[in-house]
Parts: sequence; structure tokens; C-alpha cells
Amino acid sequence: MVRRGRSHHLKNCRANHLPYALRALANTPNHLKRYSSRGFLAPLRALRERFHLEEENMPRANGSSPVGPRCIALVGPFQSGKTTLLEAILARTGAIARMGTVESGTTVGDSNKEARQHQMSVEVSMATTTFMDESYTFIDCPGSIEFSHDMRAVLPACDAAIVVCEADERKIPQLQLIMRDLEEMKIPRFLFLNKIDKADTRITEVLNLLQPASRVPLLLRQIPIWNGDIVTGFVDLARERAHVYKEHAPSEVVPLGEMAEKEKAARFTMLETLADHDDELMEQLLEDIPPPRDRVFDDLAKELREGFVCPVLMGSATRTNGVLRLLKALRHEAAGVADTAKRLGVTPGNDAIALVLKTLHTAHGGKMSLVRVLSGTVGDGTTLNTPDGEAGRVSGVMKMLGQATEKRAPATAGDTVALGRLEQAHTGDTLSTGKTAHPAIIKLPTPSPVLALSIAAKERKDDVKLGQALNKLVDEDPSLIVQHNSETHEVIVWGQGEMHLRVTAERLSDRFGVAIVQRPPSVGYRETIRKPIVQRGRHKKQSGGHGQFGDVVLDIKPLPRGNGFTFKDEIKGGVVPGNYIPSVEEGVIDGLKHGPLGFPVVDVAVKLIDGSYHSVDSSDQAFRTAGRIGIVEALPQCQPVLLEPIQMVEIVCPTDATAKINAILSGRRGQILGFDTRSGWNGWDTVRAMMPEAETGGLIVEIRSATAGVGSYTAKFDHMAELAGKPADQIVAARKAAAVAA
Repeated sequence: MVRRGRSHHLKNCRANHLPYALRALANTPNHLKRYSSRGFLAPLRALRERFHLEEENMPRANGSSPVGPRCIALVGPFQSGKTTLLEAILARTGAIARMGTVESGTTVGDSNKEARQHQMSVEVSMATTTFMDESYTFIDCPGSIEFSHDMRAVLPACDAAIVVCEADERKIPQLQLIMRDLEEMKIPRFLFLNKIDKADTRITEVLNLLQPASRVPLLLRQIPIWNGDIVTGFVDLARERAHVYKEHAPSEVVPLGEMAEKEKAARFTMLETLADHDDELMEQLLEDIPPPRDRVFDDLAKELREGFVCPVLMGSATRTNGVLRLLKALRHEAAGVADTAKRLGVTPGNDAIALVLKTLHTAHGGKMSLVRVLSGTVGDGTTLNTPDGEAGRVSGVMKMLGQATEKRAPATAGDTVALGRLEQAHTGDTLSTGKTAHPAIIKLPTPSPVLALSIAAKERKDDVKLGQALNKLVDEDPSLIVQHNSETHEVIVWGQGEMHLRVTAERLSDRFGVAIVQRPPSVGYRETIRKPIVQRGRHKKQSGGHGQFGDVVLDIKPLPRGNGFTFKDEIKGGVVPGNYIPSVEEGVIDGLKHGPLGFPVVDVAVKLIDGSYHSVDSSDQAFRTAGRIGIVEALPQCQPVLLEPIQMVEIVCPTDATAKINAILSGRRGQILGFDTRSGWNGWDTVRAMMPEAETGGLIVEIRSATAGVGSYTAKFDHMAELAGKPADQIVAARKAAAVAA
């Protein structure tokens, strides 16, 4: 009776009744669906193919119900087409009326001034849309290594990532870096092979090219249909359907035809890979039993979520080809917020728990925190606590579409939204309600800086404004580090590369209205002495009333490198009263701050061996002055020599760039100590060298140029070394000129 009723309805359904018919089939028991020979599924199949909705009714993996709003990251190498793919998704799902382009500066992503000026992503862009009545937030992440900190802050809270790439051998190292981050964070991931319309390489060769970037198998889900040298469509290996691309329209289902044999072989390879983690499927393949299609989809979803495989789909973001297939794969196979919360150690409950993905300071709306709600509900007025107990009250819950915001109802588990005016919240923070703050879900590491810039406000009146602006930029981008050098009175901004610091300078000017002057930071040169000397320092001044008198004899000697400064009192007979000894030491320290070459003096031992005092005119200040006079007069006679800081530098780079890196180090007075394969990284090396600090300025620019943008380095102070000859003379001359100008 049930079968006849559904059969009768499905046979007579019209196009406008198709969703109802699909729901009817979805609710039909599996054992009834198998009886396709009875003919009651044929009309529905025809309607599916006609309207390109053949997957709309497909049961979810393991028969699960809808998983709530999802959050998907778009990641991939620089200029792989992530922003264009986001635009295509938004156009496909009706969130925007028409696609913009990166070239014209009309995309939803990359909508800030700096991104459009440089035609590259410089921070994450978020957009929420709806597909098949389900909510999705897509986060477009920068591809450049200089802005990858934004990506790493976002990824932990994402349900899945779409890795956008192309068949370009030069981008494999970039792809490997991104894949490694995803693997270490255990983020399920699809690989979307973009620009397939421009492909000139067979898919098996492309897969062999890309596989070294991934530590898990790249699972081919589709194979291209070639018409001469042009890809005109694809075959879906899971559905066993052939599709022909239609520009800016859904693909058209066509017969497999001559692709049947290729499809059969490629599908078997896909099933073999899945069978590595499914004994029952392996038995079916060995016995040549075709596995049920729903079982195949269950395996695809399971192995994606557990990180056993990375499914590969293809298309062209510019033409929106393959976008619908990609969205449906996300819908049926990607995990939901419950799985993500479990991965992060969050137990769902009544209390709201959210993770801050990004912090923004807007011109008119104040501070906004972009968050993923993992549990509970967050609404306007909700009080949220950080792990250290600082509270903030939400002032507005907003849906994001690029830089455009729209107020919305309270956010529930799975929603990715912007929360207003949480002044105490920072990127990476865990926010929660309840009496006890939830422990931090993640610890967001700060990447090692690789390039520094000394900045100052062009107008002194803007000094305070500059400090406030820098605080906001660091709040938005924790990979920026601001230091105040007390010795040189410089404000030093450290970043992840040349473009990173350039964008920072542009934001200071454009967003905060602070004009700045910038230059390379000062190098920490020092000087020392080679020759010992005994020197008297005498200060005598009579100006009416009590005068000033201090007299000391100093024994000054060089110390071994790295021993700093020592002071000893060897006075005998009380020729200098004990209460004045500390003042003598202070005076000596004063004199060592600026040596005869213009730099602080180090590695010097000073002994106070003799002196005299006046019972009335001697004072702490007089002996301090005498100590300073003695050391200042002595140093020029001690054969002063310039010291430069030497750093231990460790560079990571692809193996094929190691020779170039060695040449760069040699050209910068680097002493190469050796290189080894990078532990756990196939095709990468680690190069170690000693290099003068003065030569590390701009080093990252050359490294990135030699490594297709992926090389990096760390440096730490190791020791001071003598610098003589023409380079030393030039440094001393420049120092003296700067002192005169000041």
C-alpha cells in the first residue's frame, strides 16, 4: 500500500512538485528503493537529470540529519583563485546578483583597500550564504605565507577546508605548507583543482604532481572529459554520471559514451583507496561485487572526516564550472559543528562557547570579533567571559558578507558571526557564558618575525595617535610585533615579510591618518678595547661655598668576548671613602654608554685602585663625575675596536632551492655551518649559518624570491665579533654624521 501510494505520486509529479517528490524518495525505505525494476523510480530520475538535482535527495552520510550551519575555509597557494571561487559560490547560491572580479576590485572578498590595491588577499574575508536551505559561512584565507597567521587562527573552528590549487609545479611547496597545517590541525579537506578549463596536463600526471604535497592519498572523485585539448566536462566517479560544463550555469548530464571504460577504471582506483580502511568494501572488490552506492558515499564521508583521504574535485571558478558539484560534496560529506566541537574538546551544553577567529577595528562600528559559536546561543546583550575572567557584553550580532554587515537573530551552535564591542576579546580567545569561564580551546602561536622596520610619526603631535593605531593593528594581527628600543629610542615593527610591513604602513596612513617616516632599524653595534691602561680621573670645581672634588685612579683592562663589564674596588687605606665607591662605578658605567667610536663599550674590567677626597667638597656627584672622566679619557688610548652582533640563522627551504640559499648566505658574509633534510618534510632542507645582524636586513626578501615565496628563517643572537677595515670605518663615519645631525 505504501509502495503503490508513493509510486503513484512519483509518476504524476510535475516540475513544481519535484522537491516534494524528492523528499518522498528520501523517506522511502532502502529495501524499496532497490526495486528499480518495478519502474516507479524512472520518472523521478528523468526529472532529476532535467533539473540537475540528481543529488538533492541523497541521504547524508550514515543517514544522519542536517548538521547545522557550517564553516568552510578556502585555502590554497597565492593566486590560485580562492577569492574568485568564493565569488562563484556566492553567485551560485544567490547571495550576490552577479560575480565580481579581482582585477576590477568588485569581489566580496578582498574588499579592503590594501587587498584591492595589491590584488591579493591580505586578511581573511568572511561571507555567509544558504545552499539547499542550509547555512554556510565561507572564509577566504590569504595564500601568501606573509599573511598565513590569519589562516591558522581561523582553521581550528572550521568544519572543513577547500584547498584551491592548480597544476603548477612552482606552487607545490606552497601547497605543501598549507596541507601540513591542515593535517596537523586534523581539518577535513577537499582539493579543488581550479582553472581546469586551461589545463594542458592529463589528470593522472596532475595527481602525481600534487601528491607529494599531501601525506594522505589524494582521492580522485572526478575525471575530466576532453574535447581535443580542451576540458569540456567531467565524470563523477561516485555517481557514475558524465557532465558537460555550461558557462555560468549548471552542468548538463550526458551519457558516459566512450568515457565508460575510463570511468570504470578510475572508479575502481577510487574504491581501492577507500577499501584501505574498509574491510567489507575490500572483500566486495575482491569478489567483483559492485558496492551499493549509498555505502560508497558513506565511506567517502567517513574517510574524509577521519583524515584518511583528501578528495579531489575540479572546475573553473571564473566560469563557475564544478561549483555546484563542490557544494553538494560539502553538503553530503563535510562534518558539522558537533564534530568540530568534539575535535576541539568542547562538550555541547546550555552554556555558550565561541572561538574568536579574527578581530577588526572598524571606523564607525568600533571593535568587532568574528567568532564561531560551538555551543549554546549568543545574542545581543549576552555577557561573555575570556579564560582569564575578563567579561564583555555583546553589542550586536551580525551576519557578514565581506565588509558588509547585517544584524541578525541570536547565533546558535554552528553559526559564524560578528559580535560587536567585545573590548577584552582577542583573536584566538575562547569566549563563554556561565559562572566559570571555559578553558582556552586553542593556543595560537605567534610566528617568528623575519623583517623589521623602524617607524616614527612624521609630526611629533601624532606620537600618541601612532601608539594607539599600532595597538589596534596588533590586536587585529597578532603576527605583528611592536618593540620600543630604549637604547636608540626607536619604535620597531616586526612582521612576516616585505608586503606584510608595507600593508601595515598603508593602514597607518589610510585608516588611522598617521603619516610616518620609516627606515631600517639600527644594528646593535658595540665596541671594546684591546689594550689595558691605568688612568686618573679628576674632577675639581670651585664656585663659591662648597666646591666639588673627586679623584680616582682606574685600572682598565679588556675582557674575553662576551664577559660584559666588571667593576672592583681595590682601594686601600681609605683614600676614597667607601660610601663614594658606588658613585665611581655609576660614573664609569655612564662613560661606557658612548665609546670613542660612538657605540656602547663592552667586555671591559675596571678596578678602582687609588684616589683622594676632600672632607668638605667631595660628594657622590663629584666622584661620579670623576669616574666618568677617567673612563672617557682612557678609552681612546686603549685601541678601541668595533664589534658587530653575529646571529645564528636557520633557514628552511625546498631542496631544489638549497644551492641558491647557500649563495645568498655567502654573499651576505654568512658562514655556512651545514644543512640537513628537514625532519618530517619531504623535499625540504634546513640550512644553518652564522651571519652578521647587519646582513639580515632584507634577507627574507631574497629567500622568498629564491623559494617561490615559501622559504623562511629564524635568527637569534649568538656572539659579538670584531669588525675592522673599510666596513668598520663606514659605520663609524655614519654614526658620527648622525650624531652631528641630531
